[in-house]
Amino acid sequence: MRDLVLALQGDSYLTASTDEIKWGPDTVRARIFVGEPFRWAYLRNGNLGDGLLTRAGYRERFFRQAPFRPGEWAQLQERVLTEAENQGYPFATVGLDSVQLEGNSIAGRVVLKRGRAIVFDSIQIVGATKTRKRFLTKYLQIFPGQPYSQQRVQAAAQLLRQLPYLKVRAEPEVRFARGRARVYLLLDDRPSNQFDAIVGVLPGAGTGQGVQITGDVTINLRNLKGGGKQVGLQFRKVDALSQLLDVQYVHPNFFGTPLEVAGSFNLYKQTDAFLTVRPRLQITYPSARAGRVTFFVEQRNSRLFTDSATSRRLTVLPENIDSQYTSYGLSYAWNTLDDLFFPHRGYLLNGQAAVGTKIITRNPDLRSDLYDSLALRSTQTTLALRAERYAPVGRAGVLLLRVRGEHLANQRLFLNEMYRLGGLNSLRGFNENQFYASSYAVATAEYRQFIGAESYVFLFADQAYFRRGAVASQAAVTDQPTGLGAGLSFRTPAGLFQFVYSVGQSSSANQHFALGSSKIHFGITNRF
Repeated sequence: MRDLVLALQGDSYLTASTDEIKWGPDTVRARIFVGEPFRWAYLRNGNLGDGLLTRAGYRERFFRQAPFRPGEWAQLQERVLTEAENQGYPFATVGLDSVQLEGNSIAGRVVLKRGRAIVFDSIQIVGATKTRKRFLTKYLQIFPGQPYSQQRVQAAAQLLRQLPYLKVRAEPEVRFARGRARVYLLLDDRPSNQFDAIVGVLPGAGTGQGVQITGDVTINLRNLKGGGKQVGLQFRKVDALSQLLDVQYVHPNFFGTPLEVAGSFNLYKQTDAFLTVRPRLQITYPSARAGRVTFFVEQRNSRLFTDSATSRRLTVLPENIDSQYTSYGLSYAWNTLDDLFFPHRGYLLNGQAAVGTKIITRNPDLRSDLYDSLALRSTQTTLALRAERYAPVGRAGVLLLRVRGEHLANQRLFLNEMYRLGGLNSLRGFNENQFYASSYAVATAEYRQFIGAESYVFLFADQAYFRRGAVASQAAVTDQPTGLGAGLSFRTPAGLFQFVYSVGQSSSANQHFALGSSKIHFGITNRF
């Protein structure tokens, strides 16, 4: 009964009430007075600026002869107060003035009492951290003397959680005094500088060749001198003939703005075939609500290692090509993870799109007529997506569901231009970079059972789909490889030790689930 009356009152029947209730042996009879619906005669701007009311969603025509619903009026008040709080008036109040009631028509003016204007005083860091106040002031865009903004204060915690080298102990606290607001950040440093050494033991590429050793060394230095700068380097020995080098530098608060500028350099060398270098420059705008938006320019140059005598005898173009691809693109990242290193719940989303021009260079060691039917200049498009969900299961379990994929669109592609798939970081159960693909998708289901804050055992299944177009004398390939396995990760005095055992099945690689084709990866990650 009470809910019905409240619903009527919320739908402009302000005088609705329960007038009489009669109780019978097995029934209840009630008489409800509904009354007449109340309406706005008008609601006009009192002392508010037109801009503030407009941003709050007010339009005078919305309140002319419209039903008077208390909930809508309360929402307008909340929006007006939110605008005032973000313009330096956190103690503002809003109300209805010059009220006129004629029958069931209500008229009035919306009036704002701003209270005292407040400006930011400073931010104060409370906790064991080397992070400098100057950096956080620019990163959070909270400057002394700037009008107080509740929105910036609320966004601060989310922005701080995006920094892997900081642990946010509590929400920011604000203290007001003498027209100024001082923001206290409760922060501690967390080990985030990283040194990894991972060794892979794989079956040899051919019969009787024993095992093949691969390696991965990663160094990441974050928050250099407390200013948020980052430097990273990774070297990988993919197989006996292939090496990969990645170098990255990140510079936040470029010229005092919230923009983050980063540069990276990637080198991939296949000793007997080609060398590919890929420099990239990007500008990122981080925000608490909309995630991270990045604009980038990237160049990819690939050069062949050819033997003149052998190359001259070719009657078709080889499977690799000399090319240059310059692209311009946009990427987006958003996450709600509760922890960047050991998440238990939350979502992560990364998307990227780029378009550019690919130029094929004639190789002097190849016959020039082989290029006659080939477009030397063409438009190329790349797309990438990664989505993850972490969900708690029971007291200490976590279920990870992940989908990732990439697509490369061009009228003619060669092997050294394609994506590489396989290995610990992409498709477990297979050799590093075992598959070439112009398009692929990998779905992962992984269950982690935590046995400590930073230790867990896990089971996983990777299901992939990839396509590779026809290249030289090789026919087009479509395959759906599967990887299964288990592993453990636990904290030791030397760092985080990880061990992964996996097997894979693929029709194109003629590989089946078998102990003889299993893969073992183990390594140490040391954060300091």
